[in-house]
Amino acid sequence: MKKLLSCLALAGVMACQKPATNQTDVSNNTDKPNIIIFYVDDLGYGDIGKNGLIGAETPEIDKLADGGVLFTDVHSPHATCTPSRYSMLTGEYAFRKKAQILPGDAPLLINPNTRTLPDMLREAGYATGVVGKWHLGLGNGNVDWNKAVKPGPLEIGFDYSFLLPSTGDRVPSVYLENHNVVNLDPKDPITVSYKKNISDRPTGNDHPELLRQGADKQHGNTIINGISRIGYMKGGEKALWTDEDFPEKLAGKASDFITKHKDEPFFLYFAFHDIHVPRLPSDKFKGKSPMGLRGDVIYQMDYTTGLVMKTLRDLGIEENTLVIFTSDNGAVLSDGYDDKAIELLGDHKPTGPYAGGKYSSLEGGTRVPMIAYWPNRIKAGQTNDATFSHIDFYASFAELLGEEIPQGVAIDSKSMLPALLGESQQGRDFMVEEAFSLGMRHGKWKYIQPIPKKRRIPDFMDKKKFIKGGLSHQPQLFNLEEDIAEDKNIAEQHPEIVALMQGKLDSIKNVNTVPSK
Repeated sequence: MKKLLSCLALAGVMACQKPATNQTDVSNNTDKPNIIIFYVDDLGYGDIGKNGLIGAETPEIDKLADGGVLFTDVHSPHATCTPSRYSMLTGEYAFRKKAQILPGDAPLLINPNTRTLPDMLREAGYATGVVGKWHLGLGNGNVDWNKAVKPGPLEIGFDYSFLLPSTGDRVPSVYLENHNVVNLDPKDPITVSYKKNISDRPTGNDHPELLRQGADKQHGNTIINGISRIGYMKGGEKALWTDEDFPEKLAGKASDFITKHKDEPFFLYFAFHDIHVPRLPSDKFKGKSPMGLRGDVIYQMDYTTGLVMKTLRDLGIEENTLVIFTSDNGAVLSDGYDDKAIELLGDHKPTGPYAGGKYSSLEGGTRVPMIAYWPNRIKAGQTNDATFSHIDFYASFAELLGEEIPQGVAIDSKSMLPALLGESQQGRDFMVEEAFSLGMRHGKWKYIQPIPKKRRIPDFMDKKKFIKGGLSHQPQLFNLEEDIAEDKNIAEQHPEIVALMQGKLDSIKNVNTVPSK
């Protein structure tokens, strides 16, 4: 408390901020490590074995934790997927871009002139690849899926890409390799619309009897592989994916990329579709979990991780590969499809002890599982309580490699390299949490700024997602050491801390951005 008050008494809240970089000695690391980021979709803090998973098992992920460092207070940049991915790849808060969950035909969200994480790594001598769910937009807003689709990943720093263009619950339900749809028959061109039905394929809203899983109205458009999706798609029959093939297909493409670049440093961003909806496990995992389909795809997600790790071992490059395993946001059970995730949950707690989940401003929205594994450098079997965000990967990797970040680039990223390597428990003094409102962490304190009184508090989280949203027209302050579930708002009892937190948020929001390259 004395420290907080002294900060207020000094030259504003900026006096409390720590230096932008935590230095660490990397002189004993002569070789550039390969870097892999496993970015799972909708995996909650409690959804891995080491964090209390019940109803499924994650032996491959637990093995990474046993061999590395397990983090307890690391956060996705946002409580939803598109903004988190944007922030992780740019080192910039999503609110600066007004980034939100994108439709499947949205233009590329990241300006090709922005210097991205893969740009920085490529300049440092890395081959760069992305495999899996993209959901950051493609093209310039009017994509012709029958021609080269760009700009996309290759225009923002990646050398190779194999994508689900948006997500599994949105059309077009095809793979995109580099600039082109895979297996597209020119005689059966693809047309996509998010405004009206342009297809002769049946829809879930009109023909629910054809569905393998019931769906809400939003997810009730074109039926592909027995699942209705968001949006309408015509043509492209030979190019359509089969959801159950995702594990082998995506892990296979990742392994191909790793094998091709085994003799040079590489960066692989492996963006899972699991455990996002629709949850359609392969036959190998269907029925394996008493939690039903959500538990099955947790098994599947773990298996997919193991496939990629096996490639590293088989090639003899595991020792000098820095592996980050984490999630793009917190857990959600009911998210558009009737797959009995709530009914079959049992005693499992997807967000662990934390309230909220995906979409939420509470801790469960962004506090996610994270493991760092690098046998050549990271001491095995650690637990680390440092507070930081995926937005800090950019500056942390730059420090590791001795790369300077130009002014105006990755302006919100701060190096957490000592913590990332398990060499320090020191995290951020202040950390932004983004959802439908901005929040701020400062040690044990959690602040959520009020939303404007003229803005209605959305009820879809409570009524459709069954998630506590954490939004209010009043300032909210919680002491997480005494109230981990964020049940008791103590803002009125601590106006000085509210002022500190809001002042810090205001100072961050007022930072000007400049063109990056």
